[in-house]
Amino acid sequence: MNHLANSTSPYLLQHANNPVNWYPWGPEALKKAKDENKLILVSIGYSACHWCHVMEHESFEDEKVAAVMNEYFICIKVDREERPDIDQIYMSAVQLMSGRGGWPLNCICLPDQRPIYGGTYFRKNDWTSLLFNLADFYKQKPAEADEYAVKLTEGIKQYESIGIVKEQPEYSKDDIQLIVDNWKKYFDKEEGGMGSSPKFPMPNNWQFLMRYAYLMNDSEIAQVVSLTLKKMAFGGIYDHIGGGFARYSVDGRWHVPHFEKMLYDNAQLVSLYSEAYTWKSSQLYKQVVDEIITFTLRELSLPEGAFYSALDADSEGVEGKFYTFIKAEIEEILGADAELFCIYYNITDEGNWEEEQTNVLFKKDKDLNLANKLGIVLEDMVANVEASRKKIFEARASRIRPGLDNKVLASWNGLMLKGLCDAYRAFNKVEYLETALKNAKFILGNMVDTDGRLSRIYKGKNNDSIAFLDDYANVIDAFIALYEVTFDENWLNQAQILTDYAIIHYYEESTGIFYFTGDEDEQLIARKSEIMDGVIPSSNSVMAHNLRKLGLLFDVQEYLDISAQLLRNILPHMAKYGSAYSNWASLLLNEIFGVYEVAITGTNAEAFRMEIENNYIPNKIILGGTKGSLPLLQDRFNNTTQVFICKDKTCSLPVDNITDALKQINSKILI
Repeated sequence: MNHLANSTSPYLLQHANNPVNWYPWGPEALKKAKDENKLILVSIGYSACHWCHVMEHESFEDEKVAAVMNEYFICIKVDREERPDIDQIYMSAVQLMSGRGGWPLNCICLPDQRPIYGGTYFRKNDWTSLLFNLADFYKQKPAEADEYAVKLTEGIKQYESIGIVKEQPEYSKDDIQLIVDNWKKYFDKEEGGMGSSPKFPMPNNWQFLMRYAYLMNDSEIAQVVSLTLKKMAFGGIYDHIGGGFARYSVDGRWHVPHFEKMLYDNAQLVSLYSEAYTWKSSQLYKQVVDEIITFTLRELSLPEGAFYSALDADSEGVEGKFYTFIKAEIEEILGADAELFCIYYNITDEGNWEEEQTNVLFKKDKDLNLANKLGIVLEDMVANVEASRKKIFEARASRIRPGLDNKVLASWNGLMLKGLCDAYRAFNKVEYLETALKNAKFILGNMVDTDGRLSRIYKGKNNDSIAFLDDYANVIDAFIALYEVTFDENWLNQAQILTDYAIIHYYEESTGIFYFTGDEDEQLIARKSEIMDGVIPSSNSVMAHNLRKLGLLFDVQEYLDISAQLLRNILPHMAKYGSAYSNWASLLLNEIFGVYEVAITGTNAEAFRMEIENNYIPNKIILGGTKGSLPLLQDRFNNTTQVFICKDKTCSLPVDNITDALKQINSKILI
């Protein structure tokens, strides 16, 4: 075994028996590179990554390839989910060199960690040739290698960097309109989503566009959002047997997924479909949310309340084998009911995927339309298919399962906690709240120390203290959400403690941006900031939302000032590429339309909260209960239950029912 044998990362342990003399990232490997004046080979991936497995099998398990790697390089394996700071730097390098990125990510660096070459997946022969060429280049032309490293490192430092904007602009609907008008050209109005293929769910994109459609009364955008939510839920990217979404579809129809299931995708999709249900009460959205949560509890949860990271795409070395079926298998399991099930999920003898006879289950028709086509009573059809689904699920459970990445990450647990709170808001299902509270108590009890410092990874009693801005941002966001559904100020106080720590150790006042890494953590060749929203919203955009909410709830001007600074720094960049700034755009919406502070006080506060949550008000925060110390709640508790609608430091007269409260909101919504 190599130096990865004592790792806790499932991804690193996958490589512990490679003939490559892998090291984990750390002082030992970095010192060895300098002492021996050898190039560093940094190879980055994650446990559920299909092409990472392919490259491992083709190259890293090959004795001859390993011999070349061991002879000329100090080889370091990195789990990108454990060390996103390292991944961020070398991904920037590869994108600067090639204009594209992905995983596996392979970067060749000088002994001082500065990169000189990189790429993603390499075929075995190409990889071996590249290694020989780079080793020879460094030996023959070290000065030229250093010159290139200087330029590339400077590029990494500037990549995605932005300047500070000191003048506060006046935001208007024209600003947000311009972002969306430029974005529209990328919408797929036939299949939903954006572009052609591959297609990623991008939950935050559609969350923003849903809010935009509602607040701007834009029926065209509303239609694209509804189409996308339906197509994703009907497609093969969704697991119709066990629940949960795969990471993306390789085609433009959401049909064939890249089969790994990630906690971060499913957490955000719970939030998206929950909010969509409040917007337009589709039973499809409700079903999707419940099935994702059921899947997560069944396959990605610890008994103590935390959530694991991912399920692999492969089982038995074959991508998607656990999830796909040939028609004969379905017929054997279901007998006479197989015909209807196969029609419902488009299962054919020849198969609907590239693998011979293999089927990925997906839907084309709404239930009512299909029942009418088949001349079947709708209720009978739905009941029959549901009974068949259970039988298929039981049969599938006997298969060899995909590998589990059992890392517990603070950031992704924060996303799931937020999702559970959003689901509880939409559906008032007590099990969702109980699960949320259990997870929050786990995070607080096991991943936060007495100084308000997070640990990114839960490792029992031996947690590392290192965490990144996304850990703070997403846990803070989740604790705020938990307060809004419980009115327990403990969660809000914990959010404030984490926020204050993040400001002290991650915020740079001179640039008006948070760094991704803390000032007390390992310093790499560049200290980067995460600006652009991707599959997960950027940590800076989440912090900007958090600070605005906390600034309003605690009446702390510093929080509001930092949030405002963050947004005005980003605004000049948003119109060109809306998809990469969707969470920022949601913040801009709040600036344009304002945020309603809904304070509910009194013995029936919880019932009133549930009632107001049935109405779609995307630009609100909610607070209250039977007691409370927040500034907006002072002197507002008496023997009756009251609702105060406040905005821009002005409150309307209290009302004693939700109907009148909604009238106050609706009368102001266009102000």
